[in-house]
Amino acid sequence: MSDARTEVLGRIRTALGPATTAIEVPREYDREPLSGSGDVDRFAETVADYRAQVHRVDASQVAATIAALIGAGTAVAPADLPPGWVAGIRAVVDDPPVGLHVLDSVDAVVTGCALGIAATGTIVLDAGAAQGRRALTLVPNHHVCVIRADQIVDTVPQAFAALDPSRPLTFISGPSATSDIELQRVEGVHGPRILDVVIVEDGR
Repeated sequence: MSDARTEVLGRIRTALGPATTAIEVPREYDREPLSGSGDVDRFAETVADYRAQVHRVDASQVAATIAALIGAGTAVAPADLPPGWVAGIRAVVDDPPVGLHVLDSVDAVVTGCALGIAATGTIVLDAGAAQGRRALTLVPNHHVCVIRADQIVDTVPQAFAALDPSRPLTFISGPSATSDIELQRVEGVHGPRILDVVIVEDGR
């Protein structure tokens, strides 16, 4: 190493000062349940704040609720969606995977989800059971998402503790929407402009 380079690197080393160790940050914050109303009540209220429609039903009412939401339209469904959920509608099963032209022509998509977050009104998909591939919930105009009450957690840290970070995660907070610099809201730019959330509460 040349003397000039040694001198330059020495000056840089002096300017940077002694090496410091990273400060350990506690990662267990906000793991306790929130105070006030329970997970489901808070989740339903926060989801509705995002202009999504919330339907609280018991398990026996899921199919009828979905049928009322879809009406005479056609919905695409993941191959492993419980068949009873779409028994009362015209359903296109994504097996084999349908093309984008089909996804663009159907009226809605019906899926389950990985979990919901009460504090933020967020639904999380991880391509797991009853959720299908990501395109299913991005292309159709209307998303009907079914979530069990026991899938709802209070906070974002609780959600991340329950999720597998190696899976493809999609966080949905209300219908797709964006705003320009003048705060003009436009819905449906990045995904469905209509979101119906069906919360299944056995025992109600």
